[in-house]
Amino acid sequence: MTPTVISVENLSKSYRLGQIGTGTLTNDMKVWWARTRGKPNPLLKIGQTDHGNRDGETLWALQDVNFTVQQGEVLGVIGRNGAGKSTLLKILSRVTAPTSGCVKVKGRIASLLEVGTGFHPELTGRENIYLNGAILGMTKQEIARKFDEIVAFAEVEKFIDTPVKRYSSGMYVRLAFAVAAHLESEILLVDEVLAVGDAEFQKKCLGKMGDVATNEGRTVLFVSHNMGAVSNLCKNGILINHGTIEKTGFVEDVVYEYNKNNLLILNDSASRPRKDCTNRIMLSEIELRPPEYFDSELRIIFSYRVNDIVNRFSIEWFVKDVFGQRILSALSVFGDNTWFYPIDSLGKVTCVLPHWRYPGGQYSLSVIFCNPGLECMDFVENAVVFTIGDLSPKDSKFIFTAKYGVSLPAVRWHSDEKTIIKVEQ
Repeated sequence: MTPTVISVENLSKSYRLGQIGTGTLTNDMKVWWARTRGKPNPLLKIGQTDHGNRDGETLWALQDVNFTVQQGEVLGVIGRNGAGKSTLLKILSRVTAPTSGCVKVKGRIASLLEVGTGFHPELTGRENIYLNGAILGMTKQEIARKFDEIVAFAEVEKFIDTPVKRYSSGMYVRLAFAVAAHLESEILLVDEVLAVGDAEFQKKCLGKMGDVATNEGRTVLFVSHNMGAVSNLCKNGILINHGTIEKTGFVEDVVYEYNKNNLLILNDSASRPRKDCTNRIMLSEIELRPPEYFDSELRIIFSYRVNDIVNRFSIEWFVKDVFGQRILSALSVFGDNTWFYPIDSLGKVTCVLPHWRYPGGQYSLSVIFCNPGLECMDFVENAVVFTIGDLSPKDSKFIFTAKYGVSLPAVRWHSDEKTIIKVEQ
């Protein structure tokens, strides 16, 4: 049986708002004396607003949180900003103490909560590596054994004897992650810091976190807003919302729940969140006829309204999966260069995707109307959300393009009598 390395029981953390904390005792006394006499804050700069004394208000960052993590598990922790994810990791790292509840940790923890956490800006990269290792309780010999591997991973060989205060934010996070990932701690906590690095380094970090869990048997808690990275790296996940755990289980189910709350089903044109466009022509309604089985037809009917003189227009639509990743796109002007010519203020255009080759799940559809000068006349993101039943997938080949998604399929376009379709050479 796999041992439990982290056990969280009835964990809660509260903060009292409006408390004095200027950084020095002298200034704290000045603010306290002013409040006692009903005077404004004497430390406010000209033009700043005093929002008043909020003493007595309590903010619960976490409330009755319970979960366990097994050895070698990679657990994804997701939620909106302010949900309590970072507070949870700070308590696990013993940076802050809980208000109530119990946290049991078996093993040493290496945490990467902010860029360069634990680094001294005046020390060199070399000195900070040894300092962080010592903080984790490692001997000088243990650190020296990993030193070359850390430097090579961080790609800072030329600057290893330079004070880290002169590092860029990217160099900072590369070295910080390399130290946390390579030193011999049993548990690795990673907050949303990989966004600082470039795409190649993020890919390297994700691979390293998977490696330390799979091959070294270490435990990883990964906090990120990148649902694709969480899904690829983690097997299980927890969703935190307003300080409480909303869902736990397989990461696919947790991510699905998170994205479901963020997707918007739109029923009328007034409620659609539109991008900044000219609105010379606007989407008024979408009728969606989803596929009945795998490899069957998907039919989309776009109803539009013309608000200004429009000679011709093109339509682009794309589908995103529950992880927010584009899986396919269709552009009327791609391939056979199809344009639509409106002859009335209202009209309809139908697009038929002959083959739906994706598994069951929830998807969102976005629509863009453009003119020949690539002027965006209307852009409705997540115009409709639809669910496909549990289809039986078959092997199929996809075309990969970074811009349009993993598939750019061949589609058929039709229109009503109020719209003329022309394929231009």
